[in-house]
Amino acid sequence: MTFEPEELGKSRQELGSMLRELRKAAGLSGDRLAARCAMSQSKVSRIENGQTRPTLVDIEALLTALEAPPEVVAEVAALARTANTEWQDARGLRRKGLDKKQRELAGLEASSAEFRFFLLSMITGLLSTPEYIRASLAHIPGDHSKAIARKLERQEVLYDRSKRFTFLLTEQAARSPFLAPHAMAVQLDRLASLTHLPNVRLGVIPLDTPLPGCPLNTFTIYDDRLATAEMSTGVMVFRDPRDVRAYVEEFAAYEGCALFAEEARAKLAEWSAACRA
Repeated sequence: MTFEPEELGKSRQELGSMLRELRKAAGLSGDRLAARCAMSQSKVSRIENGQTRPTLVDIEALLTALEAPPEVVAEVAALARTANTEWQDARGLRRKGLDKKQRELAGLEASSAEFRFFLLSMITGLLSTPEYIRASLAHIPGDHSKAIARKLERQEVLYDRSKRFTFLLTEQAARSPFLAPHAMAVQLDRLASLTHLPNVRLGVIPLDTPLPGCPLNTFTIYDDRLATAEMSTGVMVFRDPRDVRAYVEEFAAYEGCALFAEEARAKLAEWSAACRA
């Protein structure tokens, strides 16, 4: 299925309008449709007005209640998938302010319980030293003091025992020299120290490890409800369960190739010693 970037995340109103027209064609009021779906009338209204993004379960319940024909079901399902995929342009994010993106991420972290990070080319802010965070933003013009402060504040979530984290770092992500060798050694030491947190699993994938596929992007999975994939020009946000499931399966395949616990700490110590040498 092909998406145009300008379409992504903007199909909610179109989806709502289509569902409203189907309801009217079926001769049903909003109240009667809501009763058939075991859904509140206000929720049906919000979906039809594009104010609420319906889940696939919501869509299935509505189409079943409306007795929609197969060709209409297929059309609505395709539109729902587009509505559940969002493109966040990097330039737009920078114009709004990188600290605002950090607040958005903090909100996601507050509302989620399980996190899976696949880190392909660099270390994520949750695991970074202040020096590494500053270096990672150095290529972007402007004052980033607020964004740096927000990134450091977000690290507190790692110590919340009610949340579970799994980080997979390729050797490239762990060792890319964003900093001078001694500072990179300190960063690697921080990664090793975080492996001792009881709710954090941190795995490393050495460069010579055969992989079951060809990873193309850094990606993050929040519970089983949302996945984000990072590119140089922006971020794709996926909410469709099929897309999220695909990332969960890809993550599991790479997880089977990673070193954890003592093996991970030994490898990180080896790389840290190489920096100091």
